[in-house]
Amino acid sequence: MGLKRALVFILLLVSRFGISQIPELSPLSKISVLTCGPGNELYSTFGHSAFRVTDPAIGIDVVYNYGVFDFTSDNFYINFTKGKLDYMLARQQFTNFIREYKYDNRWVKEQVLQLSQDQRNTLFQFLENNYLPENRAYPYDFFYNNCATKIWDVLALVYGQKLKFDENYLQEQFTHRELIRQNMPTNSWSAFGIDLALGAIIDDLATPKEHMFLPIYVMKQFNTSKLEANPLTLNEVTLFQPEPLGQKGIFLVTPLFWSLVFLTIVLFITFMDNRNNKRTKGLDFALFFITGLAGILIFYLWFMTDHTATANNFNILWAFPLNLLLAFWVGRKKAIPRWIAKYILMLQGMLLAVVLLWIFKVQIFSPVIIPILLALSARYVYLYRYNRKQIPNSYA
Repeated sequence: MGLKRALVFILLLVSRFGISQIPELSPLSKISVLTCGPGNELYSTFGHSAFRVTDPAIGIDVVYNYGVFDFTSDNFYINFTKGKLDYMLARQQFTNFIREYKYDNRWVKEQVLQLSQDQRNTLFQFLENNYLPENRAYPYDFFYNNCATKIWDVLALVYGQKLKFDENYLQEQFTHRELIRQNMPTNSWSAFGIDLALGAIIDDLATPKEHMFLPIYVMKQFNTSKLEANPLTLNEVTLFQPEPLGQKGIFLVTPLFWSLVFLTIVLFITFMDNRNNKRTKGLDFALFFITGLAGILIFYLWFMTDHTATANNFNILWAFPLNLLLAFWVGRKKAIPRWIAKYILMLQGMLLAVVLLWIFKVQIFSPVIIPILLALSARYVYLYRYNRKQIPNSYA
């Protein structure tokens, strides 16, 4: 029977591409939404959503997946950094889809959409048309146009005002940053990188619909949504539930550990410099160079790309772009120029501004930067005092 269904499906595909006809789904068909748990890789951290179309009468069981991108496309990495990356709709056999998630040990749940045969055919035809090469690409946005948001958006396009969104499906609302942190440990390199790259714009309270950039909230919404007067879905069914692995994190490889190491090194060298009345130029060069380089990246993501989430990033106050240029001044063998002392005071003031912005929740920063801020502050104070000793008349 399996071979027969495969041959039927191949014939359908030939018909589909040969004479541009989409087969009609039978009364035995069903369309469902698949929700998949998070994986270990960064791109899979937030889970996944997809459509599944099944019809035993004509022998199809396929998944329509809006979460595919092409590494081999022209200027892939340039477009990725600029926020101009296109994602695509892919179609694959369900057996291959579920096999991948079992291999990755990720749970998979299914919600069957309560649709009439005509409604199923309308949605199926939309998906097939959307899968055409000229239609399948779409501009990706992490919060507003991804594999999860596409699920609701497609249904809204197909069924219009008949589809009823339930504004009260949440027990508690979160900010975009809080929603991200629900899916990854705060003391992880991925979370640290996200907190460094994304700005204050994601510290606003997400609307009920904006929660649905995460697949788990799509699943929750579907449990309460209606199509006309009828429930959109029944309760979800678990297709695969992996065994818990019980992984333990190793503190020695976390960003917090290395930021504490950084603080210890800076404080120790600064203490020895103060004791010996000298300045370790290599340390100062490294501090200014690294913070300046990070500042250039933040500036680029904020002002030079189309990413919606990298705006208003006040990490730029402690990772200041001009530090990259100043690194070559403080790294010289000569005494620090007089004007740099005022610049260092400005840097110290910006560190204070970071703390105030954090306290008043204008932007929530990664806790990992606390040791970094302490290290920078301690070194800036020492540099200012050291420079004052070297050029006392300039402070009269």
